Amino acid sequence: MLKRIFPGESKVVRRFFRHKLAIMGLIILAIFGVLAIMAPWITSYQPYEQDFLNLLQPPSREYILGTDSLGRDVFTRLLFAGRISLSIGIVAVSIQVFIGTMVGLVSGYFGGKVDMIFQRITDALLCFPTLLIIITVAAMLERTTIYTIMLIIGLLGWPGLARLVRAETLKLREFPFVEASRAIGCTDLMLMFKHILPNVIGPIIVAATFGVAGAIITETSLSFLGIGVQLPTPSWGNMIYSARSVSVLERNPWIWLPPGLMIALCVLSINFVGDALRDAFDPRN
Repeated sequence: MLKRIFPGESKVVRRFFRHKLAIMGLIILAIFGVLAIMAPWITSYQPYEQDFLNLLQPPSREYILGTDSLGRDVFTRLLFAGRISLSIGIVAVSIQVFIGTMVGLVSGYFGGKVDMIFQRITDALLCFPTLLIIITVAAMLERTTIYTIMLIIGLLGWPGLARLVRAETLKLREFPFVEASRAIGCTDLMLMFKHILPNVIGPIIVAATFGVAGAIITETSLSFLGIGVQLPTPSWGNMIYSARSVSVLERNPWIWLPPGLMIALCVLSINFVGDALRDAFDPRN
């Protein structure tokens, strides 16, 4: 299957594994994924469990990363927040990839009026800052959940990928192998999905990798503004939102520092992997 999609996949893999930072990033992401999946078995506390006798306690043997202002275990909430933030990043980007790929593929292949209509829609979305649109839509909703955040980020974040896929499709549709396939009677659907799409998978994967990091940052921004994932459901963003007062920032760093480090490490790791994938798929390397 890989050989059909990536004829030179062995070279791609070799070029990827030359990047030490990307390997380190993969290891960190794997650890985050395992911690998020195994969260209920790693900690004996619940993310909503409150201990009013231990409010704002510093890290100790009982509470590894201390407790917040409601007596909740910060370490437990950090693990469960990883589930939320990573899920939002993956699902939102999956929506973006599906819409962006379909729009770019159809627009680039058919051209003409179809291309004009799709590109005007894409241009309209690109005219406004994506984060501003997302904030406006989220603010209009009475209550935002993890699912609405996934949909908002996914449905509004595809134009950049659509432009990328369109550009690649415009180039590939003039290649001799496409003309030859058309000459032997291949339908438009076969040409798009069997001959053109496999040759665009590389740039899509790279764009999707960076998109996951962008979606996590967007969720963090929304939650920090109070219109993202709503409390008490933990996410890395609203854990930082809970520590927005100056007194907490100065006296209780264990509340905001761990989620901040998790966001930074996760986004950096994803970007390292994305850089390595971009170099690996570049035929000039």
